[in-house]
Amino acid sequence: MSDSISNPVWTTCKDAAGIAGNIFAFGLFVSPIPTYRRIIRNRSTEQFSGLPYIYALMNCLICMWYGTPLVSADNLLLVTVNSFGAVFQLGYTILFIIYAERRIKVRTLVLLLAVLSLFAIIVIGSLQISDRMIRWILVGSLTVVSLISMFASPLFIINLVVQTKSVEFMPFYLSLSTFLMSTSFLLYGLLNFDAFVYVPNGIGTILGIIQLTLYFHYKKKSTQDSMEPLIVSHA
Repeated sequence: MSDSISNPVWTTCKDAAGIAGNIFAFGLFVSPIPTYRRIIRNRSTEQFSGLPYIYALMNCLICMWYGTPLVSADNLLLVTVNSFGAVFQLGYTILFIIYAERRIKVRTLVLLLAVLSLFAIIVIGSLQISDRMIRWILVGSLTVVSLISMFASPLFIINLVVQTKSVEFMPFYLSLSTFLMSTSFLLYGLLNFDAFVYVPNGIGTILGIIQLTLYFHYKKKSTQDSMEPLIVSHA
């Protein structure tokens, strides 16, 4: 295994997969911008929820901590992508708090402080573990749980698409970016022999394939239905 890791071609492939994952993840990070343009323009969060951004922030922080040299080796590309992600999610959350109603504003602020406190506990607590292997396993396990939970969230959307037979609530580019990002980090984790990276991203890749398959299936069906005549002649 050490020979493979030290191989320049192997290292180049691994870095290329990680860089691709960073690029596709950036597409996910900027996807809420149209929503926030609407919020800022209307000066109201309307019926939007701030919970996805709070949870995404927690996920980015945990994955960022896992990627640092204090926890795992040779995972700096995880640090870069999740650092950017944490900044974006924190920005979205702050904007949400600014424009939300007072009741929702207070609740979201409490959740944000809870997330930051929990992350601080994870960092400080893991640093108290002198055994690097145990620290790696502990933080890596938290990373897997966090990532799987994040990738499992589209299951609700998948269920909605099947029930409504409509892809209205499953944007194509969001599903495509998720699939490409998961696949890139699946390869990155495999090439880095890191199960804490490739296992959850493997699940994310499978869910991405399911989402894209459903999209094209129901999109095609919707197109066919729209081509049917509005008035059927029985003459």
